[in-house]
Amino acid sequence: MTLHLDIPESIASSLRLPVPEMEPRLRIELALALYAQGILSFGKASELAGVSRYRFADLIGQREIPRHYTDEELAQDLEYAGGQ
Repeated sequence: MTLHLDIPESIASSLRLPVPEMEPRLRIELALALYAQGILSFGKASELAGVSRYRFADLIGQREIPRHYTDEELAQDLEYAGGQ
């Protein structure tokens, strides 16, 4: 499923961002907000933001958003570390 979000023209034209920066910036802001609320996992939030996991970690650090570390993420990290 793909979800498209329509932003009213009155809102889009009020954003204080250059047009080429609007979509990537809104994706990052949405990803940070959803991650902070526990709605998206770290990996999925970084995917939504369109940035690497390292860059997303930097962004949540800059915003002082607490890192949520689930059992699933631990298993993924252990699998990665074991080279499996």
